[in-house]
Amino acid sequence: MKKLALTIAILFSVSVNYGQIRKQTVLKKSSTTAELNSTNGLIFLDGAKNYSAQTPEKVLQEVYNTPSTTTFKLVREESDKLGFLHQKYQEYYNGVKVEYGIVTLHSKEGKAISITSEYYPVSGMNDATSLSKEQAFQKAVSHIGAQHYLWENAEMAKVMDDYKKPEGELVILPVFSNTNISENKVEAYRLAYKFDIYATSPVSRGNIYMDAITGEALFYDAIIKHADNKGFEGVVRATVETEESFCERIEKEDSTLLATGTAATRYSGSQSITTRIISGSYRLRDNTRGSGINTYNSGRTPSYPTTDFTDANNNWTAAEFDNTNKDNAALDAHWGAEKTYDYWMNIHSRNSFDNAGAAINSWVHYDDVVGNPGYNNAFWNGSVMTYGDGSCGYSEGCSGFDALTSIDVAGHEIGHAVMTYTANMAYQRESGAMNEGFSDIWGACIEHYAKGNGSDTSPAAKIWLIGDEIDRRSGSAALRSMSNPHSLGQPDTYGSNDPYWINVNCGTPTQNNDYCGVHTNSGVLNYWFYLTVVGGNGTNANGDSYSVSGIGMSKSQAIAYRAEKNYLSSNATYADARTAAIQAAKDLYGNCSFEEQTVTNAWHAVGVGAAFVNSCVPSIGFLNVTGNTLEATDCGYQDINIPLTIGL
Repeated sequence: MKKLALTIAILFSVSVNYGQIRKQTVLKKSSTTAELNSTNGLIFLDGAKNYSAQTPEKVLQEVYNTPSTTTFKLVREESDKLGFLHQKYQEYYNGVKVEYGIVTLHSKEGKAISITSEYYPVSGMNDATSLSKEQAFQKAVSHIGAQHYLWENAEMAKVMDDYKKPEGELVILPVFSNTNISENKVEAYRLAYKFDIYATSPVSRGNIYMDAITGEALFYDAIIKHADNKGFEGVVRATVETEESFCERIEKEDSTLLATGTAATRYSGSQSITTRIISGSYRLRDNTRGSGINTYNSGRTPSYPTTDFTDANNNWTAAEFDNTNKDNAALDAHWGAEKTYDYWMNIHSRNSFDNAGAAINSWVHYDDVVGNPGYNNAFWNGSVMTYGDGSCGYSEGCSGFDALTSIDVAGHEIGHAVMTYTANMAYQRESGAMNEGFSDIWGACIEHYAKGNGSDTSPAAKIWLIGDEIDRRSGSAALRSMSNPHSLGQPDTYGSNDPYWINVNCGTPTQNNDYCGVHTNSGVLNYWFYLTVVGGNGTNANGDSYSVSGIGMSKSQAIAYRAEKNYLSSNATYADARTAAIQAAKDLYGNCSFEEQTVTNAWHAVGVGAAFVNSCVPSIGFLNVTGNTLEATDCGYQDINIPLTIGL
């Protein structure tokens, strides 16, 4: 036998290939080809076809077998530190944009590897409309039914990225079935006018889609999202009280007169902040980060005036600002925006929420009713941050909240802005729940980054409570718990076996039904992230036992961000998120890595897919003898060319 082994060693070398051969069970059938009924997901390209990244449009046309009426237009392209090139394309049919039809081609070293797919096989569509844009717009305004709109107030509109009365855009809208939502079945394609409508009384903002033939309101995708799921009541319109426009004022100011101040914040103790001295007083302005961090005073109105908070000596003390007006809340908002910017830049190399240095402008003391203080919410409105004072003070036992400027709330809301420029998940059903979940993740990560409590593998327990510093409701610890979702009425397991899961087949998503449970079902993503960081074991609501070994905050946040930025699309499901996170872990840490195992097992723990099965087993093959030894690749793949004199 030894002679036989030696003979084999002389004739052949050994190839040990640790490949992943297990079949992953997910909530919806994962596809490796672009099937007509599968619009979402991560498609892995056939390596044998050697798709070239130099001709991306041709690759997409071949993979999807598109007709000549379908085209793709490049909208964004960026490279990452791992050497990947990510090219994001918008789908068009006969020159009309297919809404949510975004596909991202991923390539490395000139070779196309995979596609994050939300492709819609539109065919036979007629682009003739029965309604004009103006007719559709009037129907949209009637459907919203507000008293006042932002385009009626030119001064305030300038503050909101120079918002204009929407002209409307003709698009093709995929209309999904209200049953079997997790399968993302398209019921029909409708020609629609899309309008970004910002109402100021009562406050709302969202993209509304009006059928270009019938005038029916097809879908409302909310842009303004809130710290909780409470809506707005009717308000009285207020005017902007300022002597000069926001833009004029910013242009006049001397950006060189910057200083470091000390702020006694409402929730986070004494912190250093960057301010600017203007006309002899220090103001909450910071031009050292991107295009600026600026914090203003709404004066307990539903307005956005450029009224500054000021201090004489840049020592913003509790004696001055911890008053009945809660002016110290502005210090939290300013410091929170600065630390949020720093987190994205220092941890993810992301330059502000848009990755292009956008200014983060915040308004504190916002109120929805003039003369009736106590607005219990905070929101990102698509342009700026808005914080209410809440209806309570420091004392527990009140029915609402203290000022909603804690750092996890700031990180959460600005996280919605990041989402707009990454996966842009539709605010409904599963995608909306993950939109909320990712914002909770970033709120926790930013609190951990800014306050530094605990360690990477064992962060302070308080970071897993969202809104704990502002919640004053009797018997309530926070808005949400990422470590124990059930304790605050959220599911920790996907699907109806969990008593807290909201049925996503809820009919038409509206604010009244929380867009089919977006603030509730986010608990599944929250708990997945918590387990990925710290680990845990138990039995989920499906009766499945699980055991997860945590990998710490640093690795978990890198995986979550890569999944959101590169591998998820607008109407992604939880099954898609599982695939995206696993692929992100593979990219960052390798196939069959400990990190991939943790990510996979954490998804199993929350009821999304099977546990990790270690299929990294050697397979023996025979190669011609050469004098070269290759380095290990992928999941431990290595050609081991044994010298003839060594044997086995």
